[in-house]
Amino acid sequence: MKASKMIIPTLKEAPNEAVIASHILMLRAGLIKKLVSGVYNFLPMGLRTLHKIENIIREEMDRSGAQEILSSAMQPKELWVESGRWSKYGPELIRFKDRHDHEYCLGPTHEEIFTDLVKDLVKSYKQLPLNIYQIQTKYRDEMRPRFGLMRGREFIMKDAYSFDVDEKGLEASYQNMYETYKRIFDRLGINYKIVLADTGAIGGNGSHQFMALSDVGESTIVYCDHCHYAADEEKATSIAAIRYEKEEFKDVEEVLTENKHTIEEISEFLNVPAGKTVKTMIYYTEDNKTFGAFLVRGDYEVNEIKVANALNSSEAFIRLATDEEILSLGSVQGFIGPVNLNKDVKIFVDNEVKELTNFVVGANKKNYHLINVNFQRDFDGVVGDYKKAKAGDLCPVCHQPLKSERGIEVGQIFKLQTKYSLPMNCVYLNEQGKSLPMVMGCYGIGVTRTFQAMIEQHHDDDGIVFPLQVAPYHAVIVPVNYNDEAQKALAESIYEKLSSQHVETVLDDRLLKIGFKLKDWELIGIPNIIIVGRRASENIIEYKDRKINDKVEMSSDEVVEKIVNLVKAL
Repeated sequence: MKASKMIIPTLKEAPNEAVIASHILMLRAGLIKKLVSGVYNFLPMGLRTLHKIENIIREEMDRSGAQEILSSAMQPKELWVESGRWSKYGPELIRFKDRHDHEYCLGPTHEEIFTDLVKDLVKSYKQLPLNIYQIQTKYRDEMRPRFGLMRGREFIMKDAYSFDVDEKGLEASYQNMYETYKRIFDRLGINYKIVLADTGAIGGNGSHQFMALSDVGESTIVYCDHCHYAADEEKATSIAAIRYEKEEFKDVEEVLTENKHTIEEISEFLNVPAGKTVKTMIYYTEDNKTFGAFLVRGDYEVNEIKVANALNSSEAFIRLATDEEILSLGSVQGFIGPVNLNKDVKIFVDNEVKELTNFVVGANKKNYHLINVNFQRDFDGVVGDYKKAKAGDLCPVCHQPLKSERGIEVGQIFKLQTKYSLPMNCVYLNEQGKSLPMVMGCYGIGVTRTFQAMIEQHHDDDGIVFPLQVAPYHAVIVPVNYNDEAQKALAESIYEKLSSQHVETVLDDRLLKIGFKLKDWELIGIPNIIIVGRRASENIIEYKDRKINDKVEMSSDEVVEKIVNLVKAL
C-alpha cells in the first residue's frame, strides 16, 4: 500500500476529552474517531489491528473446539423476562419498541439468546458437550463513558457459552477456556494476572477475570506473592493485619461526641484506635425495597458489591439511605449504630467486627456514640465478609501480607451452572430418557478494550509500540526524498520483495519532509521502519526497530531477510 493513497489522519494534539495515554494515542495516531460520547468509528489503521486481534481470538477459540456463530444485537424482551433479568439488569440496558409496540433491547451480553438457541437445537446428551461463540458488537448505556474504548456505550466482545450434561463437564469446559484465554493473551503480548472475580449481573457461581496490569485500570487487584492467591477487589477477602486482644466485656456507656462525625474525629476524641471503632452504613435496594445496615471496622471501607450480593440485588440497584430515610428508621446521619436500630433494617456484621470487644458505635442519637459495645450481647446480625480488602492485609490462604495493583479487565469466565437453563427450560434427555437442565458456562473477552489495554502497555514518548502480530502493517519504507531516482528505485524494490513474501508493507511515497513522515510512523507504531536515503545508490538503508528505537545501517537484502524471518516466526 502506498501512503499517498491512504487515510493517515495523525494529530499533533489529542482532544481535551482524552486523559490517559492509550486514548490520546489512539486518537492522535488516527486509529479511531469519536462519533458521540462512548461511541467511536474505526479508521483504516485501527481496523486492521482490530481484525488481527479478532483473528488471534478466533484461531484459539477454534483450536479449543468451540464453533463460531453470529447472533443479532436486537433481543426480544420475552427472553429477558424468561431469565428474570429484564427488571434486574439496570439502566445500562438500552430498551426500545418497534412500530408494533413490541419491546426489545440492544444486547449488552447474550446469555438469553444462546440459551434459547441451544434449547431449540439440542435435545440429547449425545449432542453435548457444546461450546459456541461469536465476535459481535454490544451496547450498554453507560452513565459516564470514559477513557475511549475502555468504557464505551458500544463495544466489540467475544462471548462464548458452553453447555454440558453435569458439573464435571462444566469443570472441564471451564478449564479448557481458562487455558484458551491464557494462550490468547500470551499471543497478544498482554501482561496480565488471573484473579478470582464476582459474577455481577451475569450471575452463576465461580468466576475468574483476566486483568491487564496498568496504573490507569479501573479495577484493583489484591494478590499474594507467596501462595499466588489473587482476586479482584470486588471479590477479594483478607484478614486484618492489626488484631486486638479480647477483653472482658464492659458496660455500655453513652458518650457526648458533639460534631464528631468521621472515624478520624471519633478515634481522636475518644483516644481509641480507628480499628476499634465500627462504622454502620445503611443501604437501600431499589428492586427489593429493603434496608440493610453493614458494619465494618473503622479502618476499612464497605465493599458495595458484597453489599449487593448480601441483599440479593445488584450494584445498579443499591444506594446509601438518604438522611430522611435514616431518620425514619430511628437514627441520624453521622451517628448510626446497630444497638436498638429499627427492626425493619437487617444487620450485617463483618468478620473483623465479630472479633472485636468493647468497641465504639453510633448511638442513633445526634452528637452521641456508644462505647464498650459487643456483638451478640448488645445486638445481633448476619456475619460475613463485607469489607474491602487492601494491600497490607493478610492473605486468607497463607496469612502473608497482600499486595495490590491496578488492572484493566480484558476477559472474564463464569460458571453459570443452571442459572439460565433452568428458568428458560434449556434441557436435554439423558441416557434414561430423563429431562435435565444443561449446565452452562460463559466466557467473554472485551475485544476493543483489549485493543486499548495493549496500547496502554505498549507505548513510549513517541507513540504506540505495536507488537508485530497486531501492528496495522509489519513494515514501512520511508524514502528521504521520493523524487530522487535512486531512493525511489530502491524503496520500490524493497517494497516488491517484502510484499511478495507476504509482509504487510507501506511505501511512504508522500512528498513530505522526512522528519514529518517518521513522526507519523513512530506515532502509529509500525514495528519495522526502513529509511532509504543518501546511500541508496550503494543499496544501503537505515533500519529502525520501533521497539528499541535503534537505527542501524544494512543492505537492502539484509533488511528484507530480517523482516521476512520476523513475520514467518509469528
